[in-house]
Amino acid sequence: MQMRIGGKEVSSADERWIPVFNPATGAEIDQVPEGTLYEVDDAVNSALAAFDGWAKRTARERGMILYRAAGMVREQHLELARLLTAEQGKPLRDSVDEIRGYANILEFYAGISGAMQGDFISLGSSGDVLVKREPLGVCGAIIPWNMPAIIMGWKLAPALLAGNTMVFKPSSGAPLTCLSLASLLERSGLPEGVLNTVTGKGEVVGEGIVRHPAIRKISFTGDRITGERVRELAGSQQKEVSLELGGSDPMIVWKDADLGKAVAGAVRGRFYNAGQTCTAVKRLYVHHEIAKEFTIRLRQRVEDLKVGNGMVPGIDMGPLSGRAQLDKVISFVNTVERKGQGTIFTGGTVLSGPAYGNGFFYAPTLVTDTVPECVLLEQEVFGPVLPIVPVPDLETAIAKANSTRYGLGASVWTRDLSVAREVFSSVAAGVVWVNRHLTLPPEIPFGGVKESGMGRENGVSAYNSYTRTKSLFMSW
Repeated sequence: MQMRIGGKEVSSADERWIPVFNPATGAEIDQVPEGTLYEVDDAVNSALAAFDGWAKRTARERGMILYRAAGMVREQHLELARLLTAEQGKPLRDSVDEIRGYANILEFYAGISGAMQGDFISLGSSGDVLVKREPLGVCGAIIPWNMPAIIMGWKLAPALLAGNTMVFKPSSGAPLTCLSLASLLERSGLPEGVLNTVTGKGEVVGEGIVRHPAIRKISFTGDRITGERVRELAGSQQKEVSLELGGSDPMIVWKDADLGKAVAGAVRGRFYNAGQTCTAVKRLYVHHEIAKEFTIRLRQRVEDLKVGNGMVPGIDMGPLSGRAQLDKVISFVNTVERKGQGTIFTGGTVLSGPAYGNGFFYAPTLVTDTVPECVLLEQEVFGPVLPIVPVPDLETAIAKANSTRYGLGASVWTRDLSVAREVFSSVAAGVVWVNRHLTLPPEIPFGGVKESGMGRENGVSAYNSYTRTKSLFMSW
């Protein structure tokens, strides 16, 4: 599959290709061009050429194109979902949900397009002020492989609605769905050059986008170390920057929680997408009075999960994204065992054999008896491994929840409003759920604090972040 620049399919200048593999089988399913700085520059020039015409359209006109694209996505959702599962690995039903979620994002921004107005400020005898929002110009977006359709929607929908043009880099591990979605936008009426999708390696294409002097904003989702590099490079050129750099989300289960719902929430929150989600439940803190019963019930549910190829009906959890990700998970669990940092309560093994072929499968894993310095509690684990920690009181639970460099999401499971309010007030996170986890509809601003990043996706706040204000002061 080719990259897309200026509304056309484009190869790379040096004719090199990057293979795309199915993580459930290890088989190559396609190739994409290994882009160079030449393609980055070509994409930026296309975006610059398209900017004036796109920015002059009304927000309603831009929103209608997003709405038409959402309709086309819904018509083709099953085909797109199969492509997503083939390149990323998640079960087909979860891919269907993600594709529909992408359509939801486009529809949300299309729906608010008519309400995106400026402000009028009366200063009495001093005069009146009109404040309008203008697009920034050409924006750059760089995304990971774990939720490619959703994260693509988070970035491009508000940016395009605001009148910006974009140079977009999908992950080399899962670029195919993004390229297909970009094509659908163009078929829905998006003018040539408004969205340019460049495939390639992060150290070449990604850094080229960040460094390009004509790009006025960078929106990056990925690992913390790369994010720090993005912030350094973009900041040196006074670019606007939005960063989502992962998390180590705590889930607090209070003693009055509905245990059935909390167990189901922990299973879904941790093992959805094989644990490869920034806002996944990554640390579980359970009130000590219910910890034994909760842990037993959780183990039963975890051991019932069906792991396998996401194309197979009834599968609950697919593979890790590839060998590198599988090796990271193996290393985390080996560290726990070698250093005596916890007890493997269930799982803890690579899944192999005829049912798993050459795929990258790891058993859903629970770890108990963790020590405070356990690697699973200190670092972000992007995989199906969940440490369980009993806590004696809410103060301890909140302190442990905050004992990390991250601050993306958190949840508390309780019937007590005062407990929920205390967690919401005291836990450092960009979003706090009560009696649920993971859900992020497009209306809700989403982002992190501390080392989880800066800026917000979703909602009107994301739209505003792709604009700058311009004030007209009138004296009479």
